[in-house]
Amino acid sequence: MTFHIGSRHANQINNVAGDMHLSGGQHGYVGDPEVGRQISRHLRRSVERAGLDGRSAVAARAEVDEIDAGLAAGRPDRSRIAGALERLTRLLSATGALAAAGAALVEPLQALAGWLGELGAPVLQLLV
Repeated sequence: MTFHIGSRHANQINNVAGDMHLSGGQHGYVGDPEVGRQISRHLRRSVERAGLDGRSAVAARAEVDEIDAGLAAGRPDRSRIAGALERLTRLLSATGALAAAGAALVEPLQALAGWLGELGAPVLQLLV
């Protein structure tokens, strides 16, 4: 038996001959790049209001700039964004900014991690 599968576009595609059994679920995520950019703008404002000291503020802005750079392309570089988001989250946690600012920082971090899908999971774990 021969069959042809035409052009398909998705985050998760499975072609199986025979039975397929999944354990633990299977997830795919396709997020609108403009939504990611909106979340990033909100995150930038929240980081600016966090009251970080000089060196920490510079480092945090650099990570937000990296997130924006990853979002700038027509097709966002999700790995680049995820790395910068994780570094930013660790920095904000280490400086006490997450505890001090609370939801003002946690919400945009969670939103961007959720937008990233599976790549955002490490950030979500840091926020627990």
